[in-house]
Amino acid sequence: MPSTFANINTRSAVEGSAVDVLGTISTRATPQSVQADPRQTLNAAGGWTFKIDDEARLRRFLVIGAEGGTYYASARETAFDNVDVLKRFAANDPIRLVDVIVDISVRGAAPKQGPVLFALAYAAAHGDRGYALAQLPKVARTGSALLTFAGYVEQFRGWGRGLRRAVGNWYLEKDADALAYQVVKYRSRNNWSQRDLLRLSHPIATNPALNATLKWVVNGSTDADTPRLIEGFLKTQEPGANFAVLVGEYGLSWEMLPDEALSVPRVWEELVGRGMPMTALMRQLPRLTRLGILPPMGGLTEDIVGQLTDGDRLRKARVHPMNVLVAQRTYTSGQSLRGSSEWTPNSRIVDALDSAFYSAYGNVEPAGKRTLIALDISGSMGYENIGGLPLTPRDASAAIALVTMATEPSVAVVGFSDTLIPLNISPRQRLDDVIRTVSNLPFGGTDCSLPMLYASREKLEVDTFIVLTDSETWAGRHGHPHQTLQDYRDRWGIDAKMIVVGMTATECSIADPADPGMLDIAGLDTAVPQLIANFSRGF
Repeated sequence: MPSTFANINTRSAVEGSAVDVLGTISTRATPQSVQADPRQTLNAAGGWTFKIDDEARLRRFLVIGAEGGTYYASARETAFDNVDVLKRFAANDPIRLVDVIVDISVRGAAPKQGPVLFALAYAAAHGDRGYALAQLPKVARTGSALLTFAGYVEQFRGWGRGLRRAVGNWYLEKDADALAYQVVKYRSRNNWSQRDLLRLSHPIATNPALNATLKWVVNGSTDADTPRLIEGFLKTQEPGANFAVLVGEYGLSWEMLPDEALSVPRVWEELVGRGMPMTALMRQLPRLTRLGILPPMGGLTEDIVGQLTDGDRLRKARVHPMNVLVAQRTYTSGQSLRGSSEWTPNSRIVDALDSAFYSAYGNVEPAGKRTLIALDISGSMGYENIGGLPLTPRDASAAIALVTMATEPSVAVVGFSDTLIPLNISPRQRLDDVIRTVSNLPFGGTDCSLPMLYASREKLEVDTFIVLTDSETWAGRHGHPHQTLQDYRDRWGIDAKMIVVGMTATECSIADPADPGMLDIAGLDTAVPQLIANFSRGF
């Protein structure tokens, strides 16, 4: 029997009556364990979903990564699946492949740069090599990123002339002070050092200060043209060095200081006073609290609260909202994820991080539509962390939902697995409170059709359904999500839209790619709230 005619009920006939077999066949309400459309493929959970196109799959991988895997597939399996996408892109559209990589990286759309650096390394070996290597400075913007790229690219190719030239140009295109900052701050990463790369690439600088910087990295020699930052770094290695004074005099960052300096409160006061990078500042909040620098009143509390709530500064620094969420959850917990460090959180700092999360998304223009947000709370959403972050898809989806709740005037929120629960959460609640609430809900299988069935049953007038899920739907017996959405439209005369926010880097989506009223987007992209509003509004 063709799979599109597969909703065959196996219930027993009532004794004494005949079963109308033809009455059990439908193309409008097909169990999710059965293929409803020839374009659907079997997902890892045993249900049938649509397969997203290669560019959407690429964006998911670049934004979400594959480190955590999923409930149904290991990280290694997920990574290999995504490499297959890179292979097809590199063979069929190598220029577009690099353009997507650059877009994700430059926008700061991803919480971690590992996937974009990996993808660029692959493109530099198997795609348009020259075009990929020409974009290296745009993607590897820091010395750390360059070292990471070097490790990845060697997995795919040798150090030919083009690669050596591209790496050498990375050093030569910077002015001496900017380069000194990068090579002192990021001296080595992942078994690579700046010295290793310079010895491979052999860049020749005509600018005296730039040449002096390169010479110092390679052989440790200095002269009159060596940038002052290097001079300051070398002074931190001297016995009896006054680290706080050196930070103020030379503009050193905390990564440039020896370990003994990092337990001195005065050093951190100087670092914060000079304006630490935002991501580094958030990462160091537990240490600052343990050192007594962030008391309930006084100290550096006012200064740091002001920095954390400066939306313009957050966006200029490309601080990813998920990194803010990680900082907030870690700080609020009062203990380190690794090790035994403990501290008493300052409630004002917790509130400032809460505010920073929303600010990191920018000013989202509301759609003004009636919106139902549906959070997948099934077991698979809490199984693995995503993007190399200490967050599960369930955690991240709850946080993303709060942004839309804070933006739109008419919103209802539900959680679903194989049953559906209305959620009494408010955008006025703190992030950690909402995530704790969602995490404590009972889990089960996945039926992504439930939000539409619920809205129809409760006679809710919904313009936009937002479903945050891993799309591993399989448990529904009353129809696939795209079928129940169409049924809702037909029944209530509302041309409702559905936005699927994918929380894992798989090929699955419940959104029908042929339906202009359905949109699939990668869950951790910084543009998610505005994309949701724009699509809901009809842009």
